[in-house]
Amino acid sequence: MADTTSTDHGRFALPTKNLPAPQVRDLPEPPTKTWKIIGPGMVGAGVGLASGEFILWPYISSQVGLVFLWGAVVGVVVQWFLNMEIERYTLATGETALTGFNRYGKHWGLFFAIMTYFANLWPGWATSSASMLTYLFGAGDPRWIAIGMLLLIGAILTFAPVVYVMLERLIAVKIAAVALLVILALVFAIRGKTYSALGDAVTHPQFPADQLGFALVMGAIAYAGAGGGQNLVQSNWIRDKGFGQGAHVPRLTSPVTGETEADPTANGYTFTPDDANLARWKRWWKFANIEQAATFVAITVITIAFTSMLAHATLFGNPDVKNNIGFLKIEGTTLQTLVGGWFGYLFWAIGAFSLFAAAAGIVDYTSRLSSDMIKSRYLRESKITESKLYFWLVWGLVAFGIIVLLAGLTQPLVLLVISACTAGTMMFVYSGLLWWMNSRALPHAIRITTWRAVVLAFSFLAFGFLAVFTIIDQVKKL
Repeated sequence: MADTTSTDHGRFALPTKNLPAPQVRDLPEPPTKTWKIIGPGMVGAGVGLASGEFILWPYISSQVGLVFLWGAVVGVVVQWFLNMEIERYTLATGETALTGFNRYGKHWGLFFAIMTYFANLWPGWATSSASMLTYLFGAGDPRWIAIGMLLLIGAILTFAPVVYVMLERLIAVKIAAVALLVILALVFAIRGKTYSALGDAVTHPQFPADQLGFALVMGAIAYAGAGGGQNLVQSNWIRDKGFGQGAHVPRLTSPVTGETEADPTANGYTFTPDDANLARWKRWWKFANIEQAATFVAITVITIAFTSMLAHATLFGNPDVKNNIGFLKIEGTTLQTLVGGWFGYLFWAIGAFSLFAAAAGIVDYTSRLSSDMIKSRYLRESKITESKLYFWLVWGLVAFGIIVLLAGLTQPLVLLVISACTAGTMMFVYSGLLWWMNSRALPHAIRITTWRAVVLAFSFLAFGFLAVFTIIDQVKKL
């Protein structure tokens, strides 16, 4: 197709060896009231606020204080850059990043889908929520509660007419609940010594590898916020929200209660990079960056900071704190002593709901990534829809989690090793692939810039080092 632009901005160059050539359609106009489409970054933050924010970072603060909170900021900011390169490709083409990777290598999407499943096979996200419910009610078997939660999550994702809309609403309630906890903690629980410790952390930051172990410290940086497959699913979430060329793609809906079923078999979309389309691109790109910064980055950093401060105020120096969810029972009991019985119960209730909402998001993104990849790459001509694939995968993940729990496996060593290694390995690989794709497939005017490429290079090297070190460290323990 001849370039009809008034200025030479280059052309799209999406490889067509593995997938058909994209269609050409103008980039849609961003809505005048962009606040109405804010959401994907909030969902990313809400799903990411799971065991890391309620267990890992508070545990670190209980052991070494707040001197390492800078690591969370670094980790979240790096993930913001990764998310924006994932979104760049989808804004421009309507395809997910995994589909883009498949254009360069026919099985890249399958690689990332398998890795995401390996990272999430053991339902620790559900058992953590169940454990907090037992603290709240003073009784119960976490295994059976977790099984009930898995079944409930499967039902929620099956019967939601538009899955993303349901997930966004669930996460919005979760974030509101956590915000309430933060406000009450500031008023009743966090005292002067913790504010003083926060000031010391700003002026005298530390890298506490000696006290905590290198793998734990680096893992905390790497997985602050999201991590692994959750970053990649930003493509799917912004597409369902109608960002950029994603507005041309139907949303993922329930085969039971939904109307239009998602169909990713369209060949993707490009636009003629003329002045009108590029003006629209600039508005979309500015909005997408602000949306991620104001939701994903801000919510994640604030939540990590205040859950860490709350843990410092209640647990710092307590020798009974161990690196497992059991320390949250100690934290809730301490809050009951410091503030009142009601606050401890509120802490456990909000924690249980937050981890449940995160569990629903994890089941969603694990199944969403895989169903989109399978349909767009391997079943393009099949009558099986993406929606049906999605719900089969949802119930497959639920069923596997129930089998693990019924077998009495608290946390099989092999699954622990796989989970510890996969997320960092994925981020190492797709940091490089994102740079390669966004510096070659897109027109010059919208390609990745030099300074963003430098951040991706840092991410590539940092996660590569982390992945290798973690694998070596875990293998030594086998």
